[in-house]
Amino acid sequence: MSASPSPSPSAPTSARKPASRKPLLYGAGVVLAAALLGFVSYRATAPDRTGSGSSSIADVSADPDAGVYPELEKLARRDAGDKLAQGRADAPVVLIEYADFKCGYCGKFARDTEPALVKKYVENGTLRIEWRNFPIFGAGSEAAARAAWAAGQQDRFWQFHAAAYAEGAKEKGFDKDRLKALAREAGVADLDRFVRDADSPAAYAAVSKDQEQGYGIGATSTPSFLVNGRPIAGAQPMETFTRAIDAAAEKARARQDAKDPEKDAKKDAGKDSEKDAGKDAGKDSGKKPADDTADSVADGDK
Repeated sequence: MSASPSPSPSAPTSARKPASRKPLLYGAGVVLAAALLGFVSYRATAPDRTGSGSSSIADVSADPDAGVYPELEKLARRDAGDKLAQGRADAPVVLIEYADFKCGYCGKFARDTEPALVKKYVENGTLRIEWRNFPIFGAGSEAAARAAWAAGQQDRFWQFHAAAYAEGAKEKGFDKDRLKALAREAGVADLDRFVRDADSPAAYAAVSKDQEQGYGIGATSTPSFLVNGRPIAGAQPMETFTRAIDAAAEKARARQDAKDPEKDAKKDAGKDSEKDAGKDAGKDSGKKPADDTADSVADGDK
Protein backbone atom coordinates (compact mmCIF):
# COMPACT_ATOMS: atom_id res chain seq x y z
CA MET A 1 0.00 0.00 0.00
CA SER A 2 1.42 3.31 -0.98
CA ALA A 3 1.49 6.05 1.64
CA SER A 4 2.08 8.80 -0.88
CA PRO A 5 -0.77 11.32 -0.94
CA SER A 6 -3.23 11.51 -3.80
CA PRO A 7 -4.18 14.75 -5.51
CA SER A 8 -6.60 17.10 -3.81
CA PRO A 9 -10.31 17.20 -4.64
CA SER A 10 -11.73 19.34 -7.36
CA ALA A 11 -13.32 22.67 -6.51
CA PRO A 12 -15.57 24.63 -8.87
CA THR A 13 -14.53 28.05 -10.05
CA SER A 14 -18.16 29.05 -10.33
CA ALA A 15 -20.35 26.42 -8.73
CA ARG A 16 -23.97 26.46 -9.77
CA LYS A 17 -25.84 26.07 -6.50
CA PRO A 18 -29.50 25.38 -5.76
CA ALA A 19 -31.81 28.35 -5.28
CA SER A 20 -32.00 27.63 -1.55
CA ARG A 21 -29.10 26.52 0.59
CA LYS A 22 -30.63 26.38 4.04
CA PRO A 23 -28.37 24.65 6.55
CA LEU A 24 -29.62 21.28 7.75
CA LEU A 25 -30.83 21.39 11.33
CA TYR A 26 -29.05 18.48 13.01
CA GLY A 27 -27.73 20.33 16.06
CA ALA A 28 -24.52 21.98 17.19
CA GLY A 29 -22.43 18.92 16.39
CA VAL A 30 -23.31 19.11 12.73
CA VAL A 31 -22.59 22.84 12.62
CA LEU A 32 -19.11 22.09 13.95
CA ALA A 33 -18.67 19.19 11.54
CA ALA A 34 -19.81 21.37 8.63
CA ALA A 35 -17.23 23.99 9.55
CA LEU A 36 -14.57 21.30 9.81
CA LEU A 37 -15.45 19.71 6.48
CA GLY A 38 -15.51 23.13 4.81
CA PHE A 39 -12.08 23.92 6.28
CA VAL A 40 -10.62 20.56 5.22
CA SER A 41 -12.05 21.06 1.73
CA TYR A 42 -10.46 24.51 1.56
CA ARG A 43 -7.09 23.17 2.72
CA ALA A 44 -7.28 20.31 0.23
CA THR A 45 -7.99 22.65 -2.69
CA ALA A 46 -5.74 25.53 -1.65
CA PRO A 47 -2.64 26.19 -3.80
CA ASP A 48 0.42 24.25 -2.71
CA ARG A 49 2.87 26.70 -1.15
CA THR A 50 5.61 24.15 -0.50
CA GLY A 51 6.37 23.50 -4.12
CA SER A 52 5.98 19.77 -3.58
CA GLY A 53 2.85 19.54 -5.70
CA SER A 54 1.15 17.31 -3.15
CA SER A 55 -1.80 17.73 -0.83
CA SER A 56 -2.00 16.79 2.82
CA ILE A 57 -3.43 13.43 3.83
CA ALA A 58 -6.61 13.58 5.88
CA ASP A 59 -5.83 13.08 9.56
CA VAL A 60 -7.67 9.94 10.63
CA SER A 61 -6.84 8.97 14.20
CA ALA A 62 -6.81 5.35 15.32
CA ASP A 63 -9.22 6.44 18.06
CA PRO A 64 -12.64 5.26 16.76
CA ASP A 65 -14.36 8.26 18.42
CA ALA A 66 -12.01 11.01 17.18
CA GLY A 67 -13.51 13.28 14.55
CA VAL A 68 -16.81 11.39 14.45
CA TYR A 69 -20.16 13.23 14.64
CA PRO A 70 -23.19 11.09 15.61
CA GLU A 71 -25.59 13.47 13.82
CA LEU A 72 -23.72 12.93 10.55
CA GLU A 73 -23.74 9.16 11.06
CA LYS A 74 -27.54 9.34 10.99
CA LEU A 75 -27.41 10.55 7.36
CA ALA A 76 -26.84 6.94 6.26
CA ARG A 77 -30.14 5.85 4.69
CA ARG A 78 -29.58 2.09 4.98
CA ASP A 79 -32.45 1.54 2.57
CA ALA A 80 -32.29 -1.96 1.09
CA GLY A 81 -34.11 -0.64 -1.98
CA ASP A 82 -31.67 2.23 -2.61
CA LYS A 83 -30.69 2.01 -6.28
CA LEU A 84 -27.62 4.20 -5.72
CA ALA A 85 -25.99 2.08 -3.03
CA GLN A 86 -24.07 -1.16 -2.78
CA GLY A 87 -23.41 -3.45 0.15
CA ARG A 88 -25.58 -4.83 2.92
CA ALA A 89 -28.09 -2.40 4.41
CA ASP A 90 -27.07 -3.60 7.88
CA ALA A 91 -23.31 -3.33 7.28
CA PRO A 92 -21.50 -1.95 10.36
CA VAL A 93 -19.88 0.84 8.33
CA VAL A 94 -21.46 3.18 5.78
CA LEU A 95 -19.38 5.36 3.48
CA ILE A 96 -21.41 8.20 1.96
CA GLU A 97 -19.86 9.78 -1.12
CA TYR A 98 -20.82 13.25 -2.43
CA ALA A 99 -19.50 13.46 -5.97
CA ASP A 100 -19.84 15.01 -9.42
CA PHE A 101 -19.41 13.17 -12.73
CA LYS A 102 -17.41 16.09 -14.15
CA CYS A 103 -14.96 15.98 -11.24
CA GLY A 104 -11.60 14.55 -12.26
CA TYR A 105 -10.64 13.54 -8.72
CA CYS A 106 -13.98 11.79 -8.25
CA GLY A 107 -13.07 9.78 -11.33
CA LYS A 108 -9.67 8.97 -9.85
CA PHE A 109 -11.32 7.70 -6.67
CA ALA A 110 -13.85 5.69 -8.71
CA ARG A 111 -11.14 4.03 -10.78
CA ASP A 112 -8.29 3.60 -8.31
CA THR A 113 -9.67 3.40 -4.77
CA GLU A 114 -13.34 2.43 -4.76
CA PRO A 115 -12.89 -0.99 -6.44
CA ALA A 116 -10.29 -1.89 -3.81
CA LEU A 117 -12.67 -0.83 -1.01
CA VAL A 118 -15.44 -2.95 -2.56
CA LYS A 119 -13.18 -6.00 -2.71
CA LYS A 120 -11.74 -5.50 0.80
CA TYR A 121 -14.83 -4.41 2.72
CA VAL A 122 -18.10 -4.52 0.75
CA GLU A 123 -17.78 -8.13 -0.36
CA ASN A 124 -17.28 -9.38 3.21
CA GLY A 125 -20.23 -7.36 4.56
CA THR A 126 -18.23 -4.76 6.52
CA LEU A 127 -18.97 -1.75 4.31
CA ARG A 128 -21.91 -0.21 2.51
CA ILE A 129 -21.34 2.60 -0.02
CA GLU A 130 -24.14 5.13 -0.53
CA TRP A 131 -23.86 7.59 -3.40
CA ARG A 132 -25.10 11.18 -3.23
CA ASN A 133 -25.33 13.22 -6.43
CA PHE A 134 -23.51 16.49 -5.73
CA PRO A 135 -23.31 18.32 -9.09
CA ILE A 136 -21.36 21.56 -8.65
CA PHE A 137 -19.92 22.15 -12.13
CA GLY A 138 -23.03 23.46 -13.88
CA ALA A 139 -25.64 22.13 -16.28
CA GLY A 140 -23.55 19.23 -17.60
CA SER A 141 -22.96 17.96 -14.09
CA GLU A 142 -26.65 18.18 -13.26
CA ALA A 143 -27.65 16.37 -16.46
CA ALA A 144 -25.17 13.56 -15.72
CA ALA A 145 -26.49 13.28 -12.16
CA ARG A 146 -30.08 12.92 -13.36
CA ALA A 147 -28.96 10.40 -15.99
CA ALA A 148 -27.16 8.34 -13.35
CA TRP A 149 -30.31 8.37 -11.21
CA ALA A 150 -32.35 7.27 -14.27
CA ALA A 151 -29.95 4.40 -14.95
CA GLY A 152 -30.41 3.37 -11.34
CA GLN A 153 -34.15 3.02 -11.86
CA GLN A 154 -33.28 0.10 -14.15
CA ASP A 155 -30.69 -1.25 -11.70
CA ARG A 156 -27.73 -0.07 -13.78
CA PHE A 157 -26.45 2.82 -11.66
CA TRP A 158 -23.03 1.34 -10.85
CA GLN A 159 -22.51 0.30 -14.46
CA PHE A 160 -23.36 3.85 -15.58
CA HIS A 161 -21.07 5.17 -12.83
CA ALA A 162 -18.18 3.07 -14.20
CA ALA A 163 -18.81 4.19 -17.80
CA ALA A 164 -19.09 7.88 -16.86
CA TYR A 165 -15.89 7.74 -14.81
CA ALA A 166 -13.86 5.76 -17.33
CA GLU A 167 -10.56 7.34 -18.35
CA GLY A 168 -11.27 10.18 -20.78
CA ALA A 169 -15.07 9.93 -20.45
CA LYS A 170 -15.70 13.38 -18.96
CA GLU A 171 -13.70 15.08 -21.72
CA LYS A 172 -16.39 13.93 -24.19
CA GLY A 173 -19.04 15.92 -22.32
CA PHE A 174 -22.46 14.96 -21.06
CA ASP A 175 -24.96 16.16 -23.66
CA LYS A 176 -28.12 14.13 -24.30
CA ASP A 177 -26.64 11.93 -27.02
CA ARG A 178 -23.55 11.21 -24.95
CA LEU A 179 -25.59 10.33 -21.85
CA LYS A 180 -27.74 7.98 -23.92
CA ALA A 181 -24.57 6.36 -25.27
CA LEU A 182 -23.28 5.90 -21.73
CA ALA A 183 -26.60 4.33 -20.73
CA ARG A 184 -26.32 1.92 -23.65
CA GLU A 185 -22.75 1.08 -22.61
CA ALA A 186 -23.98 0.49 -19.05
CA GLY A 187 -26.54 -2.03 -20.28
CA VAL A 188 -29.67 0.02 -19.59
CA ALA A 189 -32.41 -2.07 -21.22
CA ASP A 190 -35.08 0.53 -22.00
CA LEU A 191 -33.37 3.62 -23.40
CA ASP A 192 -36.64 5.45 -24.10
CA ARG A 193 -37.62 5.06 -20.46
CA PHE A 194 -34.11 6.17 -19.46
CA VAL A 195 -34.51 9.43 -21.40
CA ARG A 196 -37.94 10.07 -19.86
CA ASP A 197 -36.75 9.27 -16.34
CA ALA A 198 -33.68 11.50 -16.65
CA ASP A 199 -35.88 14.51 -17.43
CA SER A 200 -38.62 13.69 -14.91
CA PRO A 201 -39.60 15.72 -11.83
CA ALA A 202 -38.54 12.71 -9.72
CA ALA A 203 -34.99 12.91 -11.09
CA TYR A 204 -34.76 16.64 -10.40
CA ALA A 205 -36.10 16.13 -6.87
CA ALA A 206 -33.73 13.26 -6.06
CA VAL A 207 -30.66 15.16 -7.24
CA SER A 208 -31.74 18.32 -5.44
CA LYS A 209 -32.24 16.38 -2.20
CA ASP A 210 -28.70 14.96 -2.35
CA GLN A 211 -27.25 18.32 -3.33
CA GLU A 212 -28.94 20.16 -0.46
CA GLN A 213 -27.68 17.54 1.97
CA GLY A 214 -24.11 18.01 0.76
CA TYR A 215 -24.26 21.78 1.12
CA GLY A 216 -25.97 21.40 4.47
CA ILE A 217 -23.07 19.46 6.01
CA GLY A 218 -20.48 21.92 4.70
CA ALA A 219 -19.15 20.09 1.64
CA THR A 220 -17.48 22.69 -0.58
CA SER A 221 -15.65 20.43 -3.03
CA THR A 222 -15.81 16.99 -4.59
CA PRO A 223 -15.37 14.26 -3.69
CA SER A 224 -16.41 14.56 -0.04
CA PHE A 225 -17.12 11.59 2.20
CA LEU A 226 -18.64 10.53 5.50
CA VAL A 227 -17.50 7.26 7.10
CA ASN A 228 -19.96 6.53 9.92
CA GLY A 229 -20.10 10.26 10.63
CA ARG A 230 -16.39 10.99 10.11
CA PRO A 231 -15.85 13.67 7.39
CA ILE A 232 -13.12 13.07 4.80
CA ALA A 233 -12.50 15.56 1.99
CA GLY A 234 -10.77 14.71 -1.24
CA ALA A 235 -9.50 11.74 -3.23
CA GLN A 236 -7.31 10.64 -0.35
CA PRO A 237 -4.98 7.62 -0.45
CA MET A 238 -6.38 4.15 0.18
CA GLU A 239 -4.71 4.19 3.60
CA THR A 240 -6.88 7.09 4.77
CA PHE A 241 -10.06 5.18 3.96
CA THR A 242 -8.86 1.88 5.45
CA ARG A 243 -7.95 3.62 8.71
CA ALA A 244 -11.36 5.29 8.88
CA ILE A 245 -13.28 2.12 7.98
CA ASP A 246 -11.29 -0.08 10.39
CA ALA A 247 -11.84 2.42 13.23
CA ALA A 248 -15.57 2.62 12.46
CA ALA A 249 -15.87 -1.18 12.29
CA GLU A 250 -14.11 -1.51 15.65
CA LYS A 251 -16.47 1.01 17.21
CA ALA A 252 -19.50 -0.76 15.71
CA ARG A 253 -18.32 -4.11 17.14
CA ALA A 254 -17.82 -2.57 20.58
CA ARG A 255 -21.27 -1.02 20.41
CA GLN A 256 -22.82 -4.38 19.48
CA ASP A 257 -20.97 -6.16 22.29
CA ALA A 258 -22.24 -3.56 24.75
CA LYS A 259 -25.80 -4.36 23.69
CA ASP A 260 -25.25 -8.06 24.39
CA PRO A 261 -22.82 -8.30 27.35
CA GLU A 262 -23.68 -11.98 27.85
CA LYS A 263 -22.55 -12.90 24.35
CA ASP A 264 -18.94 -13.63 25.30
CA ALA A 265 -20.06 -15.56 28.38
CA LYS A 266 -22.35 -17.67 26.21
CA LYS A 267 -19.50 -18.33 23.79
CA ASP A 268 -17.16 -19.40 26.60
CA ALA A 269 -19.84 -21.60 28.15
CA GLY A 270 -20.43 -23.25 24.79
CA LYS A 271 -16.73 -23.92 24.34
CA ASP A 272 -16.44 -25.43 27.84
CA SER A 273 -19.45 -27.69 27.22
CA GLU A 274 -17.97 -28.93 23.95
CA LYS A 275 -14.61 -29.52 25.67
CA ASP A 276 -16.17 -31.52 28.52
CA ALA A 277 -18.25 -33.54 26.09
CA GLY A 278 -15.14 -34.31 24.07
CA LYS A 279 -13.27 -35.47 27.18
CA ASP A 280 -16.11 -37.77 28.23
CA ALA A 281 -16.36 -39.22 24.75
CA GLY A 282 -12.63 -39.89 24.74
CA LYS A 283 -12.78 -41.69 28.10
CA ASP A 284 -15.69 -43.86 26.96
CA SER A 285 -14.06 -44.82 23.69
CA GLY A 286 -10.84 -45.97 25.41
CA LYS A 287 -12.53 -48.25 28.00
CA LYS A 288 -13.98 -51.70 27.32
CA PRO A 289 -16.68 -53.21 29.50
CA ALA A 290 -15.37 -55.90 31.91
CA ASP A 291 -17.82 -58.55 30.68
CA ASP A 292 -16.69 -58.13 27.07
CA THR A 293 -13.06 -58.60 28.11
CA ALA A 294 -13.87 -61.71 30.10
CA ASP A 295 -15.83 -63.20 27.20
CA SER A 296 -12.95 -62.52 24.86
CA VAL A 297 -10.45 -64.32 27.11
CA ALA A 298 -12.81 -67.22 27.55
CA ASP A 299 -13.23 -67.56 23.80
CA GLY A 300 -9.47 -67.59 23.41
CA ASP A 301 -9.07 -70.43 25.93
CA LYS A 302 -11.51 -72.53 24.01
